[in-house]
Amino acid sequence: MRALRLTAWGEAPAPTEVERPVPHGAEVLVRVEAAGLCRSDLHVIDGAPGVLPYRLPFTLGHEVAGQVTALGPAAEGVSAGDRVVLYGPWGCGSCARCAAGSDNYCDRRNTLAWHGAGLGRDGGMAEYLLVPSARHLVPIGDLPADQAAPLSDAGLTSYHAVAGLRHALVEGTTAVVIGVGGLGHLAVQALHATTASRVLAVDVREDALALADRSGADFGTLMRPDTARVLRARSGGMGADAVFDFVGAAQTLELATSVLRPGGELSVVGSGGGSLTVSKPGVLPPGFRLSLPFWGTRRELAAVVALAHSGALHVETERFPLSVAAEAIDRLRRGQVRGRTVLVPD
Repeated sequence: MRALRLTAWGEAPAPTEVERPVPHGAEVLVRVEAAGLCRSDLHVIDGAPGVLPYRLPFTLGHEVAGQVTALGPAAEGVSAGDRVVLYGPWGCGSCARCAAGSDNYCDRRNTLAWHGAGLGRDGGMAEYLLVPSARHLVPIGDLPADQAAPLSDAGLTSYHAVAGLRHALVEGTTAVVIGVGGLGHLAVQALHATTASRVLAVDVREDALALADRSGADFGTLMRPDTARVLRARSGGMGADAVFDFVGAAQTLELATSVLRPGGELSVVGSGGGSLTVSKPGVLPPGFRLSLPFWGTRRELAAVVALAHSGALHVETERFPLSVAAEAIDRLRRGQVRGRTVLVPD
């Protein structure tokens, strides 16, 4: 079968012919219908030797949807023909958090040589994916695969970030989403669907603000020198109750802290290399709380799928055949993708 494999750090992944896997024990074989491509994949591809614990080579792809085609003799919980989406973060499987379905916060994460499908273990940018256990699969019914696949990271991570601050987003509050890309536009939708908060969106691109508007944002603005003033005015002068930064660069973190009201909540999801200095009085809003959400739980993924079935979540996608993955990766690097990139087998 054809697979897109990372064979050397810092080099482009190579289309490769590999043997179709055969499930043993509790393993499940999934025929891939769609696999998402995101900036996390770029971080893996660009990794320097020794930075990540992963052993080469392996197939990329942690956002995966498809159909169960074969099961190992000890596999339980799914049947051949079931359409599923992959729960991507694979923990040790035995700690208390993994047992509770929170592999994203596995207690042994730092000791593992892999972090999930496409992250040190073979992923879904291939015709088939071997999943170690049905516990990593969530049913999707008739949900289109190109919608379901991005839900497993872009949808789940955004939902998890919003869920963590839902207590603060009651009637009359304001939430700001910075960066309306593959994750940010789903965060806008999750906020609109699951909270009573007013949603303001910020980006550097006009087309991203149009996407924010389609996603249900109450207001959108380009990032400019006066953006903090504009956002404060839109929040009644008090500032935002919660800010979700899906970029995480120095400029966006500065904006986030300048628009946050005292006692507000800052959720930093993006990994753009910015930093916060906590030792300078007056730089950060007093009483603010910082969270660094990572992915989400299996139960939350089921909730995300349910929201998609209800029509409350819709992923804006650009589809590419797996055979032109190099073009898709290049467009993602250049910031030329609207929403989420999805690769589909040829």
